[in-house]
Amino acid sequence: MSSEIYFSNNYRDLCERNGTGAGFQFEFSCSRCHDTWRSPFEPYNGERAASWLSKGVDMAWNLLGSTGRGVTSAVDGLAGAGWGRSRDHAFERAISNAQGHFSRCARCTNYVCGRCWNAAQGLCLHCAPDTAAEAMAAQQRGLNDMASQLAYAAGQQAGQSYDATVPRQLVCPQCRTETHGAPYCSGCGHQLAQSHQCASCSAVVPDGAAFCPGCGTRR
Repeated sequence: MSSEIYFSNNYRDLCERNGTGAGFQFEFSCSRCHDTWRSPFEPYNGERAASWLSKGVDMAWNLLGSTGRGVTSAVDGLAGAGWGRSRDHAFERAISNAQGHFSRCARCTNYVCGRCWNAAQGLCLHCAPDTAAEAMAAQQRGLNDMASQLAYAAGQQAGQSYDATVPRQLVCPQCRTETHGAPYCSGCGHQLAQSHQCASCSAVVPDGAAFCPGCGTRR
């Protein structure tokens, strides 16, 4: 094989070693969008010939006996011995072909497809994004940021009337319905925990208490 092989981590080996459908094929993917391209299928004639020869040996099995078994093993071994070298050569051809469908970024060294390539800059769109697309994206981010700021300010203004000191039950203790802080449960109508102040000393009186814990006044 050549001393330098690209596509080292973004390809799949689709080669089939056995049977009459034996052959070589590789699938390469764009490092940015992960779209794929497959090399043309190349049949492995050594395995195909071995398969047909093995079938012939099987048909003559009764005549050859144990000799037929030896012939079959020899045929399989011969086909297997040539597989590795043939695959390496096929991989080199596939890489050469794939380089016509992908461009290698000089900055990040990744291979990308035509849709992910900035031809004007000679870089991938990850390293050299399209100016018009970036401008539109930045405009949308600015719009979203300003809308968020305005909404936050509106929420702050509305929150000024919210009494954060009032205790609220978020789940009804009777039926387990979520109450969202309402004074009554929407599921069963149970009155939820609310602060009660003593009329005499203004101390907080627990729900269900008959007397004020601050001054003893009967509720």
